[in-house]
Formats: sequence, C-alpha cells, structure tokens
Amino acid sequence: MTRGNVYGSRPPRLHPSDVRDRQFPVVGFGRRGLDQEEVRQFLYRVARELAILYQDLARLDDENVRLKRALRDWQTAQARRRTP
Repeated sequence: MTRGNVYGSRPPRLHPSDVRDRQFPVVGFGRRGLDQEEVRQFLYRVARELAILYQDLARLDDENVRLKRALRDWQTAQARRRTP
C-alpha cells in the first residue's frame, strides 16, 4: 500500500540505516565540535525508534486492509440479505 499527499509525491522516506550510518566530518583544528560517541549513540537511538515506528506503521496498514475487507464482506452480506 502506498501513502503520499494529495499530489502523489512525497519526500524520500528516511530509513533507520540512513540515521545509524550517518557520518559527520571532523571539525578542523581550533574549532569546536561534538562528542563523536555521544552523536553516534543518539543516532543509534533515533534509528531504533524509526525502525519501531515503521514496524508499527506496517502492522497498522495490514490491520487497516483486514478491517476494510471485513467491512466490505459484511456490507455485501447485508445487501444480499435485503435483496429478495
């Protein structure tokens, strides 16, 4: 199942590995920088959260398809019961 906006386009989906594997350049001499290990830990945390969200989204998409199918089947059965 595909999702998108009204116009059918969307920005590329950020994948957990995009976050987990992201590399940042080392700052030059005399410049301030970030603790590389702290950044790496944060990126792994964000990647895990993204993976969980994508799993939940896939599960909900499947459930949505199942519920729509069940509703359609029920509506068909109701229409047949009313038709003489």
